[in-house]
Amino acid sequence: MNPEECLSNSVAGATVAVMLFSALLHGCGTAPTFEGGKPPSTARYTTEALMLESPPADEIAQHITYGNKPRPDWWMTFGSAELDGVMRAALAGSPTLATARATLAQAEELLVARRGALFPELTLSASVGRQKLGAQFLGPLVKPPPFTFFSIGPSVSYTLDYAGGVASTIEQQRALAEFQHQQLNAAQLSLTGNVAFQALAIASARAQIAAVETILQRDRDNLDLVRTAFEAGSVSRVDVLAAESQLARDTTLLPPLRQQLSSARHALGALVGEPPGVWSPPDFDLRQFVLPRELPVSLPSELARGRPDILAAEAQIRAATAAAGVATANLYPRITLSASYAQQSTDVSSLVNIANAAWSLIAGLVAPVFNGGRLRAERRAALNALQASASSYQNVVLQAFSQVADALTALDNDADELRAELYALNTAQASADLTRASYQEGVSNLLQVLDADRLVQQARLGSVRAEAQRHLDTVNLFLALGAAPYVVPQGPGESSASGP
Repeated sequence: MNPEECLSNSVAGATVAVMLFSALLHGCGTAPTFEGGKPPSTARYTTEALMLESPPADEIAQHITYGNKPRPDWWMTFGSAELDGVMRAALAGSPTLATARATLAQAEELLVARRGALFPELTLSASVGRQKLGAQFLGPLVKPPPFTFFSIGPSVSYTLDYAGGVASTIEQQRALAEFQHQQLNAAQLSLTGNVAFQALAIASARAQIAAVETILQRDRDNLDLVRTAFEAGSVSRVDVLAAESQLARDTTLLPPLRQQLSSARHALGALVGEPPGVWSPPDFDLRQFVLPRELPVSLPSELARGRPDILAAEAQIRAATAAAGVATANLYPRITLSASYAQQSTDVSSLVNIANAAWSLIAGLVAPVFNGGRLRAERRAALNALQASASSYQNVVLQAFSQVADALTALDNDADELRAELYALNTAQASADLTRASYQEGVSNLLQVLDADRLVQQARLGSVRAEAQRHLDTVNLFLALGAAPYVVPQGPGESSASGP
């Protein structure tokens, strides 16, 4: 029997042995298959009746339309060109997004590397050396003198993936790459939300500062009025001190608001990727923000397909499923086929000669026989990790539904609060005007004037805060619904910044 026939018989025998061994190990368990996450089956986000679904016909009401998703550039619905400019600057310069993009690129390259295991591995080796054989190495044969040898040639190896271990490894890395992709989308969504929050915080602080400055001017007018009355002898010194005290108390409202404004400006600079000493944000005006009246709201059944954190949790389930497949494949024998060819000679001048050719064909099998239960325990651990990923997915979905419900009910209550604040402001202003006129005619006293002005102050600040809160809660709704990833415009030759 020639060497080729011996090799063929050996490979055939090894294959039969593998099949028998695999049949014995079949009871060790099969790899689990991926099942997509199952969000709760519900037609509504909350059991509460929402006025947003059938709002009153006034200028304050907002209305939700089910079945539509927020646009990728959802911040454009606020009608602020300044907000859009800052948002684009943040998307282009954010260090957080740069980190997420680099992490995604790393995961994608690792996926390419894992895919390489599907193909045979070809290597080229060359060697040169000098060797002397020992006295007993060749037995009775003639002992050669020390000699120099040369060798060069390719070799190829391939691992049969009959148990699916390689495929599961690739699927695991693909799921991890998808996870990083959704992490990038989540980071982008979070960034745009934070930019909007800080821009609205600047606008709100400036509006409140303007309201307080108006209040302070009213306090100064009151103080001038009281001092004039005191000089005329119609009021006492106590009235003057009361007016001065009111002015002093209202003046204390300004420093905290100015600090809020500074903090928001600095935070916005960090989001854009610029230090506060270099970059200054626009002076956002709350009156220039247009509150969206029509609010697109995804159906509950569609929410799980739009929110990046839910899609990331689903990718983790897929990765855990593939990891369990890898652990299952490790229970089976590993078969490796390899072949090599080399030109070997003791004289470099005759190295490339067909007579000096050497080759080998090898079928190798490595089967787990005893490992102290390690492989089975690793498989059980992988299945437990899969169960944990499934439970985590359910928790993420429940949290998402809860956040949407919170945003919807907040907007419902915000409208009522703003109506009440505006009514309180109009009523307080009318009362203050009447009280002031009555005071000038000598009918009312100073205490009544100060009390009336205090109510106007509280109502004016309350209306500003209520209006700002409606904008903030509208942003919260867009974020809770998981607006589609926004593709950052790129220059010629540049890659997309929002991932694949």
